[in-house]
Amino acid sequence: MSAEKITAEGRTEFGKGAARRIRRDNKIPAVLYGHGNEPTHLTLPGHVTMMALRHGGANALLELDIDGTEKLALVKDVQVDPIRRVIEHVDLFEVKRGEKVTVDVPVHVVGEAGPDTLVVTDVTTVQIEAEATHVPEFIEVDVAGAEAGTQIHASDLTLPEGSTLVVDGDTLVVNVTAQVSAEALEAELAESEAEAGIEKDEPEAAAEESSDSE
Repeated sequence: MSAEKITAEGRTEFGKGAARRIRRDNKIPAVLYGHGNEPTHLTLPGHVTMMALRHGGANALLELDIDGTEKLALVKDVQVDPIRRVIEHVDLFEVKRGEKVTVDVPVHVVGEAGPDTLVVTDVTTVQIEAEATHVPEFIEVDVAGAEAGTQIHASDLTLPEGSTLVVDGDTLVVNVTAQVSAEALEAELAESEAEAGIEKDEPEAAAEESSDSE
């Protein structure tokens, strides 16, 4: 994964008011953590940062130029306004080239499973250890032609070279089950209601027809 180059500015103003002023200027407040240093408060260019995060995904690697000092950082957390869908704040973690980091990588399911099946993704991310500059954007799981009963566990995943699994290998990632028809669901529901002693109200039309025949 190549690093996206971003020119950042150090900042000394904090609090909600300062953050609002930064966002009004189409910039993003951020904090850089890591390597035993005090957190560094930054201001990032809005559009460039948004494009870098869109391109690099949840674990985007950024090459920061902070007032002339270059630092490498992984995205740790992104806060997004739920209504306007704009980035409100970014947490970054400083890394070094060659350093191993533990990250949660998204799972992408591709391919079409066999007929009459339902593909259930049990976990959306898996935790791996990888070299900081080679963290994958996602891990692909191919279910093409998979039959009902197929289960894909963390240990079955194909990881990029140099990466190792941190999560338990027995963790169920994708489960391919038989698709249940509407008729089968109704029958199962009726059986459950019968066992629970639930009686359905007689349909209105049927009730009127019964009344007229008396």
